[in-house]
Amino acid sequence: MTVSPARLAQIAARFAELEARLASGTLEGEAFVAASRDYAELEPVARAAMAVASMREELASLAALDENDPEMRALAEEEIASLRAELPEAEHRLAVAMLPRDSADSRPAMLEIRAGTGGEEAALFAADLFRMYERYAAEQGWRVEVISANASDIGGFKEIVANIAGQGVFAKLKFESGVHRVQRVPVTESGGRIHTSAATVAVLPEPDEVDVQIEDRDLKIDIYRASGAGGQHVNTTDSAVRITHLPSGIVVTQQDERSQHKNRAKAMQVLRARLYEKMREEAHGAEAEARKAMVGSGDRSERIRTYNFPQGRVTDHRINLTLHRLPEILEGPGLGELIDALIAEDQAKRLAAMDG
Repeated sequence: MTVSPARLAQIAARFAELEARLASGTLEGEAFVAASRDYAELEPVARAAMAVASMREELASLAALDENDPEMRALAEEEIASLRAELPEAEHRLAVAMLPRDSADSRPAMLEIRAGTGGEEAALFAADLFRMYERYAAEQGWRVEVISANASDIGGFKEIVANIAGQGVFAKLKFESGVHRVQRVPVTESGGRIHTSAATVAVLPEPDEVDVQIEDRDLKIDIYRASGAGGQHVNTTDSAVRITHLPSGIVVTQQDERSQHKNRAKAMQVLRARLYEKMREEAHGAEAEARKAMVGSGDRSERIRTYNFPQGRVTDHRINLTLHRLPEILEGPGLGELIDALIAEDQAKRLAAMDG
């Protein structure tokens, strides 16, 4: 996708106008917030556009040098060859920066992991996945807050829900939604046989309160006594909360906190994220077929990745990428390579779709 000089000039002019407006000191309140958001979204595009414009101008001026000066011409040819080698990469960076943005990319996200087939072993795998995302988040400088957790008897999670806040959380984690499969000898297996278990991951962008309006009359709220594994954490008060959103049928339960008020607030946070995701899915209905061609349709029943312990490998089935670095991936740092590859593949497919 080659961007015309006129389009480059248009981007530069719009960016300069936004810079001037923000620097003027005349913007206040919502107008300032809107201009700041536009500036932040346009800045990477503008920087990439300026780099391309600068390289093209330099090429043009070098090509116009006096051919009667052999020494200057030799230097120019060297510089021209270097710029011609660098320009396609700069133009690709600009094309990627200009791809339509998912409005939720900059949002924090709700991470939901549920043990699937495989009993206790699936629950242990769900816990492994949660730790992997927790470590990756720490590496990114993000903040992870557990909203609710349903622990299994031997230290796994039947289900865990967490909020992850920071810069570009949803943009990086959105391709993690789907079925993750593990192949290993479970700690509960005495015969040393390899078992296959699974866990489902869902990553939902977190909306602002203004994005999802929830009417009190649309909610059915039940308060009940929390069930627990016993010991000192047994909740002896009616503080667990179940919220049913009547129009959509979405049900959220929350019992981790001892305070009914806190449980209700956390349940509403989860409900808001699920309603926002439902709204996004409905809005993207017309694009559903196109999205299936991209990396990850977001379908939670789609098997996306296999973690094979005996062979020490992780395979992402959507992009046919296998990395023989399973421990490093589960520790967090290696996950970045998989995520970057998924983002690059998605960008390549979207660029090809635009060119087509």
